[in-house]
Amino acid sequence: MSVVPSSSVDSPSPGATGLDVRPFRALTYRRHDPEHLARVSSPAYDLVSPSGRDRLAGADPHNVVRLILPRGGVANGSNAGPPAADPPPAGDPLRSAAGTLASWRADGVLVRDVVPALWVYELQPPDGAPATVGWLGAVALPPAGSSAVLPHEDTYPPAVEGRRALLAATATDLEPIVLAHDPSPRAAELARDVSLRPATLAFRDDDGVWHRLWRVTDEPTLRQVVGALAATQAVIADGHHRFAAALAHHRSDPRRPGSDAVLALVTSSGPGGLRVEAIHRVVPDLPFDRAVATAATRFTVSEVGSGRDCPEAERLARTWLAEPGARGLLVSDGRRVVALTEPSAEALAAVPTEAPAAWRGLDVVLAHHALLDGPWSVPDDPATVVIAHDVSAALRTAAERSGTAVLLRPPSPADVAAVARAGARMPRKSTLFVPKPRTGLVLRPLDD
Repeated sequence: MSVVPSSSVDSPSPGATGLDVRPFRALTYRRHDPEHLARVSSPAYDLVSPSGRDRLAGADPHNVVRLILPRGGVANGSNAGPPAADPPPAGDPLRSAAGTLASWRADGVLVRDVVPALWVYELQPPDGAPATVGWLGAVALPPAGSSAVLPHEDTYPPAVEGRRALLAATATDLEPIVLAHDPSPRAAELARDVSLRPATLAFRDDDGVWHRLWRVTDEPTLRQVVGALAATQAVIADGHHRFAAALAHHRSDPRRPGSDAVLALVTSSGPGGLRVEAIHRVVPDLPFDRAVATAATRFTVSEVGSGRDCPEAERLARTWLAEPGARGLLVSDGRRVVALTEPSAEALAAVPTEAPAAWRGLDVVLAHHALLDGPWSVPDDPATVVIAHDVSAALRTAAERSGTAVLLRPPSPADVAAVARAGARMPRKSTLFVPKPRTGLVLRPLDD
């Protein structure tokens, strides 16, 4: 099998409107056994709670969470065993991440590929759902005005700056964004052919999802994959803040090698692609009775039910949200569940009429413009509105923080694509594409 340097794989022309996917020399853990990969990998940084970060850091002294969510002090690769948690913060976390990464490379914990490659990445859920399969590569950052990569969500500037600063400090893409591209039968066929071989990396995570990756270095396959994906465009499914951070980092030093691309898993928006779930909102310290009373000025209010605890409230909420054709929002304090339906003319008028129709019809837009920005008068920032990635977490947070949860239905993949192609943006953290790639399996140093 021949290998190919990155310069010998033809990229799309500078004026191309499709994806420009490039092989790269990956940085991976030297040990590939499944137990080790399970211990050293992590969910994406924005899915890790403070307690979850401590658990991951305690699982192994080389868990990648020490890089993506750094604290002060360098985690030395020569530690004899996994500590209960990181040492107390001391110094600059960014310098800590850079120093930790450098020490792991020097100690051989992480090793660099000799030749560039693309990777086939398969995620197999435990529930019998079809596997999600895509190509992991360095995707060129499109020029301004290009439709090759389209965002669909707003970003929060401090979060973008935090990811940009970490990228600058480590000079490494530590975790991939996810792009949902136009269906490409050829790209899918090539991935299927590769997956018939033994996987390069494979393990099952705590949620029962199997992650399998194949390193691909042969020139004919690389050329065909690059060509097939160059005929597609993509919507950002996951990683809006990291994508914006990569753009900002490149603008700060356009001549820096490798800064003109971002590590991305590109997977089809059709069969074999991702599913979309909702992301919910919680407003801490918003009394539920007051929240419902003020919402009644713009919605029809009806009691769905009252549970004894969060699990019973979750059952009530999930049943209502799953009803075909039902429209409206749910609110809850973790026990009582109330539906907000039939938005008034005033509520509908709060949604900007000049926006695209695909955007105006989203539940998350109605929640923000007709409820949070309206009768509740709540600013959309992380200090005021807490994001919850599933119903149970939203209800639990509402109960623990004496607040009110807003439970939403997910948009369809077609809704997301329509919003992106119309040039509109959903509120931050509106969509949860699943399953998620695992962080730490493949890293991309910028000096490729």
